[in-house]
Amino acid sequence: MRIFIECIDRGVWDAIVNGPYVPKMLVDNVYVDKPLFDWTGEESRKAQYDSIAKHIITSSLNLDEFLGSHNVH
Repeated sequence: MRIFIECIDRGVWDAIVNGPYVPKMLVDNVYVDKPLFDWTGEESRKAQYDSIAKHIITSSLNLDEFLGSHNVH
């Protein structure tokens, strides 16, 4: 799976390993999440890696695996 994902884009694998990218901004000497409408093109591209990773992983599951991950027993 790692090789497959890295072939698509190394940034996607980084999102899996490091967690989603959330742009930050400094407000009163504290870093807070940057509002979506203030994101640069580069920040949007990096944030999209998390969605791509989720799509790849969920698309590779069979129906039982997919439904099993959403049902609470």
